[in-house]
Amino acid sequence: MNTKQINRRQFLKRVTGVTAGTLTFPYLIQSSALGGADRPAASNRIVMGCIGVGSQGTGNMRGFLGKKDAQVVAVCDVDKKHRERAKNLVDKKYGNSDCKMYFDFRELIERKDIDALSLALPDQWHSIPAIMGARSGKDIYGEKPLARTIREGRAICDAMNRYGRIWQTGSWQRSVGHFRKACELVRNGRIGKVEKVEVGLPTGGGTDNKPAQPVPEGLDWDFWLGPAPLVPFRGVCHWHWRWIMDYSGGQLTDWAGHHVDIAHWGLGLDRTGPVEIEGKGDYPKEGLYDAPTQYKFTCKYATGLTMIVANDRQQPKGMGAMWYGEKGWIHVNRGGLNAEPKSVLDEVIGPDEIKLYESRDHQGNFLDCVKSRKETITPVEIAHRSISVGLLGEIAMLTEQKLKWDPDKEVFLNSDQANRLLSRPMRAPWHI
Repeated sequence: MNTKQINRRQFLKRVTGVTAGTLTFPYLIQSSALGGADRPAASNRIVMGCIGVGSQGTGNMRGFLGKKDAQVVAVCDVDKKHRERAKNLVDKKYGNSDCKMYFDFRELIERKDIDALSLALPDQWHSIPAIMGARSGKDIYGEKPLARTIREGRAICDAMNRYGRIWQTGSWQRSVGHFRKACELVRNGRIGKVEKVEVGLPTGGGTDNKPAQPVPEGLDWDFWLGPAPLVPFRGVCHWHWRWIMDYSGGQLTDWAGHHVDIAHWGLGLDRTGPVEIEGKGDYPKEGLYDAPTQYKFTCKYATGLTMIVANDRQQPKGMGAMWYGEKGWIHVNRGGLNAEPKSVLDEVIGPDEIKLYESRDHQGNFLDCVKSRKETITPVEIAHRSISVGLLGEIAMLTEQKLKWDPDKEVFLNSDQANRLLSRPMRAPWHI
């Protein structure tokens, strides 16, 4: 038995145990709170707390600090260096020392004066703070992917709906004009009936085999792991957790919330999912990292459409979403928009045709919806359906089975083993 097979089976055994609401509205901050002549009235400012302020979380926090209708009052991280850096940024922005630091996210969530949360945590931590936040009446800007498992994603959806909260996912490509244009062209039939879609995501990370080492001062490793298995610290905490399957599904699940999301948007399938999935992944043969480096799987939808999701080296156009229609194709990624025939790009969407939700500012859209109580451009159900494609592909590759899926009941129809991978054990005392 080769080492790759051992790693895959060991992972399956670990995660399965077997071998192979009430509406609330934004808090009114005091008129004496920060502000000047150019700041909105206190009643129009959203009081925010930021949980997870590493590189991505700090970037998101900086975005909210730049919004006149938001006020960040608290930051939280299990790494002392991260939370101190974040507090300094907030205090410098507002010219005072009022920002509060928290080690335990539960204390921040309990604050009654906070309207909204910005969550940017490792994937194994996505569901618990989100559900607690919704239960506490908080609206949430949450990073993609929505959750590490399909069951956790559904639990987040249920909580947001039960408590009537606003959710925006960090799938910001929907707020970029050329992505919306691509999807409108596809939705309005400019390339005819779509027969196939290809989605290219980044190729996976490399290998690492660092030995166990002392936990850095100021980092609570046990709290960082949270519901994931307790393991020694091996020096690959921040950022590199993405290549370890206890915390993430690698580039596949890290990026499905971007390009799969756009592919779904262009098809009008962003509130459902495939009915059949099969694929193959290449997993590291040694070392700490175990997420797939190369991956490719095929999804079939009830409409007859086929979507092929793979790392960019296995896709003709590399990264992005590409729709193949009867009369041509359209490809979009962060580098731009292309089509064949090129004249498609000059097409104007008429007043009686399909116009998609327009946002030019992803974080601004979230804040606007917190005030209006309208749905954001990337609400929780859409986020769940986008990452579900990545997670379904992951399960198909792990089980090496051709799987039949019911997107309404969210169960596999032909594999008990695959159904066990819809959720994962959580290390006590954590649960959803």
